[in-house]
Amino acid sequence: MEKKREPSYLTFDKDSYAWKPDIDYHKEQEKYRVGKGEQGVLICEPYKSKLAPHWRFKTPDMARNSSAVLYSMFEAYLKAGDFVGADMARKFLQMGYTRARRYANYKAGIKYDRNNDYALKEKGTGDPSKAESAAIFYEKWKQAEAHPEYAIRRKAWREQYG
Repeated sequence: MEKKREPSYLTFDKDSYAWKPDIDYHKEQEKYRVGKGEQGVLICEPYKSKLAPHWRFKTPDMARNSSAVLYSMFEAYLKAGDFVGADMARKFLQMGYTRARRYANYKAGIKYDRNNDYALKEKGTGDPSKAESAAIFYEKWKQAEAHPEYAIRRKAWREQYG
């Protein structure tokens, strides 16, 4: 029997989540956790408010511009010695990839069918142009992760803070 899959937001426990919306992560950087993937990306202020206005993937041209701006912000944060800002910019690049892929795979980006016990919808019903947007973000995301200074700082941060 196949295990029932349901979206994680249905059972999300915000009290045990490492990222909190009432923390200023620029002032209290030691409270920031790298985590897995994009965790905390839409919570950690003031970075979310600085990065989110530049995050767009609707068309490949928008994705190209957005990923270039976010990557330049990533580099600026690194240069300023702000690992948290750099990691958040990297997370926005990753999220550009994952969200564009979702819209490429599923019509309107809707992965689960609410009316059918949250069954996974059929892939291949989405917008093909989003696949190009995803590829653009993927390249910049991987470029950020491979940045030598970022890799060193990320390893040190995880060892010190988690």
